[in-house]
Amino acid sequence: MMHSKLLDKKYRKNNNLICSENLYKGACVNIKNSNKTFQVIGINLDKKICWVREWPFASNSKKTFALEISKITLQIFCSNQSSE
Repeated sequence: MMHSKLLDKKYRKNNNLICSENLYKGACVNIKNSNKTFQVIGINLDKKICWVREWPFASNSKKTFALEISKITLQIFCSNQSSE
C-alpha cells in the first residue's frame, strides 16, 4: 500500500474534519446523498476539490470524479476488500 502525506495543519478551517490534517490520498470517505464508500485519489486544496472512486475498487472500472471537499461527510476506515 502506498503511503500518503497528511495535509498540512494550515488548511484546517472551522474544526472541519475534511479540511484537517486527517484527509489524505487513500482515505476512505462517505459523501452527501450516497450510501456508498469512496476512496480519495487526489486533492486540490486551492480549488477545494478532491477526486474519488468507489470503494472497494473494481479493477475493470476507471470511474473517478471530482467532488467538492465540503460534500464529504465522514472519513472512515478502508477495509482491505476489493471487488473483481
